[in-house]
Amino acid sequence: MASQVIECVPNISEGRRPEVLEDIRKSLDGISGLKVLGIAPDENHNRTVITLIGNRHSLLSGIEGLFRATLAHVDLRKHKGEHPRLGAVDVVPFIPIQNATTEECVELAKEAASLIWEKFQVPIYLYEDAASRPERKELPNIRKGEFEGLAEKMKNPLWAPDYGTSQPHPSAGASVVGSRPPLIAYNVNLATDKIEIADKIAKAIRYSSGGFRYVRAMGVALEDRKQVQVSINMVNYKKTPLYRVFETVKHEAARYGVNVVGSEIVGLLPEDALLDVADYYLQIENFNPSQVLERKIAEMES
Repeated sequence: MASQVIECVPNISEGRRPEVLEDIRKSLDGISGLKVLGIAPDENHNRTVITLIGNRHSLLSGIEGLFRATLAHVDLRKHKGEHPRLGAVDVVPFIPIQNATTEECVELAKEAASLIWEKFQVPIYLYEDAASRPERKELPNIRKGEFEGLAEKMKNPLWAPDYGTSQPHPSAGASVVGSRPPLIAYNVNLATDKIEIADKIAKAIRYSSGGFRYVRAMGVALEDRKQVQVSINMVNYKKTPLYRVFETVKHEAARYGVNVVGSEIVGLLPEDALLDVADYYLQIENFNPSQVLERKIAEMES
């Protein structure tokens, strides 16, 4: 029987200091059963997406090391970036990949939350499948007000953390931990520096403003490129595919006389998401994923 594989994708509030990111990466070295699949920093967002895979034991050890290293370097009282954030280690989702269930990932999220509070005194909110109440399922609801508004928000009993006391960690704020399906971080860059256009397009496609059910989006200024970006989280690519969102962004941008200059994937994404895009744009008749050479080889070897 194949071993259990769980993905974990911590997002940390640091994307500009390579030496800090290297120290954080080193904190994950030498942990048996833990693999670092990717580290994707973004200077404009001042945020880094780290992709890990492992089992329960290796991931708990990795999260402990990650928090220790990140808290040693990241102080949100001095942090600036385009991306909303609540904590130095902002969000820690667990995703079942192989021989793992959502229920097991929810339990792992709770174990990690308990460990983080006990070791580092960082309060924890549970979200998505691990959420303790409906209003905490969606990450933007928890993160509303960000680090700067967290102390005041915690005074409301409705926003007491799931683990820890109702006071933020002085420099690390609070963290959000949970279990969810695979998420695709997808950004579309526009040939304009007008942030109001990116904001209007984000509003048109995100669910909270009447757009696609499984899309979250916001406008971001890319100051170094003198462009703006529609920064998107695809929370269910099977029910809202990438190509549909991309085409809608292009259509909306055209209303303002703006072209799309490119798009980018942050971190990793499931192969199926790209196969859907290829099928759509190439208009392949009777396409079957087993026609992909590497997939066919994998099927024969399994």
